[in-house]
Amino acid sequence: MAQVIPTIKQAKNTPKWSGVVVSNKMDKTIVVAVDTLKTHPKYLKQYRSTKRYKVHVEENKYTIGEKVEFEECRPISRGTHHKIVAL
Repeated sequence: MAQVIPTIKQAKNTPKWSGVVVSNKMDKTIVVAVDTLKTHPKYLKQYRSTKRYKVHVEENKYTIGEKVEFEECRPISRGTHHKIVAL
């Protein structure tokens, strides 16, 4: 019979973002705005694009204006697919 060797589970390379908290009115969820600088393909002008993500937090300790880092995770609700990594 073959011997089974346990393997160490590697951490996934999940994408991480950092942004600013813009809303904390929901229970256990905050809204974080992430700004990215994009370049127009034809005119080469740079413009700022903002995307808002709903991020799951266990304690409601984050206030508006704080900078947070978050990553992708399993779906927690219909619109929440991210969790906090660091403040």
